[in-house]
Amino acid sequence: MKSPNPESLKLAKDISRPSAVFGVARVPGTSRTFLGNAEFQVCELDIAAAKPEAKELYKHESYVTSVALAENVLVSGSYDGKLKWWDIEKNVLIRTTDAHGKWIRRVIASPDGARIASVADDMVAKLWDAKTGAMIRELKGHELRTPQDFGSMLYAVAFSADGKHLATGDKVGHVVVWECDSGKQVGTFETPVMYTWDKSARLHSIGGIRSLAFSPDGTQLAVGGMGKVGNIDHLEGKTRVEVFDWQAGKQVAEFNGDKFNGLVNVLRWAPDGSWLLATGGAGEGHLQFLDVKAKKLLKAEKAPMHIHDIAMNDDATEFVAAGHNKMCVYKL
Repeated sequence: MKSPNPESLKLAKDISRPSAVFGVARVPGTSRTFLGNAEFQVCELDIAAAKPEAKELYKHESYVTSVALAENVLVSGSYDGKLKWWDIEKNVLIRTTDAHGKWIRRVIASPDGARIASVADDMVAKLWDAKTGAMIRELKGHELRTPQDFGSMLYAVAFSADGKHLATGDKVGHVVVWECDSGKQVGTFETPVMYTWDKSARLHSIGGIRSLAFSPDGTQLAVGGMGKVGNIDHLEGKTRVEVFDWQAGKQVAEFNGDKFNGLVNVLRWAPDGSWLLATGGAGEGHLQFLDVKAKKLLKAEKAPMHIHDIAMNDDATEFVAAGHNKMCVYKL
């Protein structure tokens, strides 16, 4: 089936929130939506309601940075290093797992819902059994320290569509592709432009790989972040996306954003691979649809907030964007 044309993009609903929303997940085929926020909460809301009101389900001990759905289980990750597992049918907390030694940055579910992957600033990716909560394996392929001997960060993780591979990306621009069943590294490459080190004024760094996405056929891997930054106290670098033939470790396309500053926090391919959505922000948010094959920008639109996460339906005709003090429903 042909994916919708990005030119049809329209904002269908704007939902105000009292704080930043960092993660969003949606039950397929419904308007039932879950979010994790800066108030340490995991909440549920009905985005189809005339006035959507969030209901708190449970709390973490710090920011909830990510939520993921695996069939009837919602898994949330937080800066407190814990994963919490919630049964969305019985509305009960199943378990709390001391998952990582540092801040959890992202939690995702495999396409078949059998596995959960989490990444954190302990620089470890972990695979979990979605039903039992048992850890399947640890994946260690990222350095704990940057080349300047500061602590690094592991921001991004993505499953391939067939669930056979997992990609992870860190602050200094190092990408590793793993074989899920064996835990072996099957590919690595670098995106150094996405990491800025200020060696004189501040002795500090900014940037890093913030998003990853395999193409639907699994042959390409898109990497999102930000270009080189002049003033590292601000997200003033241009948005940046690089696309690789990951098996060859060869870049096949790059997009140096000339319309928007800030990070690319989320990447999503069209189901037929005809476009790639890159979204994120700095002071303002952005939505950019990219034609990877033709290496051109199809559509760019300003978003009403810095976007941290999106939940897109299977045919890409609708997605929910979550960010600073807002959630938005877009239709294609």
